[in-house]
Amino acid sequence: MRAVTWHGRADVRVDTVPDPTIQEPTDVIVQITSSGICGSDLHLIEVMAPFMTVGDVMGHEPMGIVREVGSEVTAVRPGDRVVVPFNISCGTCWMCNQGLHSQCETTQNREQGMGASLFGYTKLYGQVPGGQAEYLRVPFGNTLPIKVPEGPADDRFVYLSDVLPTAWQAVQYAGIPKGGSVLVLGLGPIGDMSTRIAQHLGAGQVFGVDDVPERVERARVRGVTTIPTTKKDEVVAAVRDATDGRGPDAVIDAVGMEAHGSPLATLAQKATAVVPDAIMEKVMQVVGVDRLAALNTAIEAVRRGGTISLSGVYGGATDPLPLMRMFDKQVQLRMGQANVWRWVPDILPLLEQDFLGVDEFATHHVPLEQAPQAYMNFREKKDGAVKVLLTP
Repeated sequence: MRAVTWHGRADVRVDTVPDPTIQEPTDVIVQITSSGICGSDLHLIEVMAPFMTVGDVMGHEPMGIVREVGSEVTAVRPGDRVVVPFNISCGTCWMCNQGLHSQCETTQNREQGMGASLFGYTKLYGQVPGGQAEYLRVPFGNTLPIKVPEGPADDRFVYLSDVLPTAWQAVQYAGIPKGGSVLVLGLGPIGDMSTRIAQHLGAGQVFGVDDVPERVERARVRGVTTIPTTKKDEVVAAVRDATDGRGPDAVIDAVGMEAHGSPLATLAQKATAVVPDAIMEKVMQVVGVDRLAALNTAIEAVRRGGTISLSGVYGGATDPLPLMRMFDKQVQLRMGQANVWRWVPDILPLLEQDFLGVDEFATHHVPLEQAPQAYMNFREKKDGAVKVLLTP
């Protein structure tokens, strides 16, 4: 089959790789019909590169048609249409029963000290082949695939794999009071969707920050109060002016390690391109390598007693936080990988209609063979790329 594979920093290719096969009686094989490129995929060709291996199949936002099932699979059958969550969870362990599917005890990567395995996402998370491919082996066929109805195009459902539950969790963790205010930092796919969900769930004021004109405009036309700059002082001033000088009730950081602002962290991230992977892998596990501009903006902007919700990915082991400032402001902080199946029952019924504009959410539909260029356009924010779906 054809698949998007990792070959180094800023180097993804489409290669012919072996077709996946049934390995366990609860496995299913899914023929992929759509697969998203996620902002966190860009980390794999940048700062997270030391944890990758040449030939790794990428992608963790797929959906498709079940083509083969193991002997013990009864929940789906060949021909069923399914979305595959990005975290690989058994659905039956203690953690899964607590709604913490990203901490699944069956697939936890204990040797790495990490949580549940993820499709297409580094040796830290199991090095499981991903879904930017023609076919995907999916374990836990009775509990992991999300069965969706026939009819609407893939765009209606594919975001159940990551974007929708990640944004939904970000808003839930933000704890926005009914009619309250929220500031969303970053208007890429997760940030954009977070603004829409916050509006849907009753936020009274929704602010969005980005400096990419196309992303700002997407949010503005949906009623978001946009702030077209990422400079901390300007963002903080603008949002305080609109909230009686207090700041918003909650801030969602949908940027993470991508933010600029720390020369030392920037140097550390650039070092991943010149220091051997075996060395850099160890370095990243014991030092802070994140550019914390977005998080620092969140801490400064949020009102006293407010909440910060982190959905942007951070990778540093010892990133410095301004704890005195956070303690003084009585800031609450929540974060973590989205627990996809925790939120599916809330979201799936809403997709009977074009919930939150999902049908038009993608800016680009690209054949799988053109994935390398699509990655570069998304990375450089060119050609208006906000959300890219690959079609095998």
